[in-house]
Amino acid sequence: QVQLVESGGGLVQPGGSLRLSCAASGFTFSNYAMSWYRQAPGKERELVAGITSGGGRLNYADSVKGRFTISRDNAKSTVYLQMNSLKPEDTAVYYCNANVFGVRRLDYWGQGTQVTVSL
Repeated sequence: QVQLVESGGGLVQPGGSLRLSCAASGFTFSNYAMSWYRQAPGKERELVAGITSGGGRLNYADSVKGRFTISRDNAKSTVYLQMNSLKPEDTAVYYCNANVFGVRRLDYWGQGTQVTVSL
């Protein structure tokens, strides 16, 4: 069965850093693009960062560009999100996503992990 298992979330002070990890199993990880999304209370889910299946192309939301870095290790079937210079507005539930573009049924989600940026 497909599983995406996230770790690394928690409480951090403004200006601090966190590294999220998402470990994948049950599918051929290297065939899938990977993304991180987030959703804050009362707001729509938004794409934070994405990376192509081979790691050759990256994209970021304007709000996190220059602060966050997405990466993947296909040998470990794991995708990461390094988050630096965190702000209170980064507080949200962060979700890991795996997908093949244009193939609707090949679209998987993790359970989500809470990131809270506060004093």
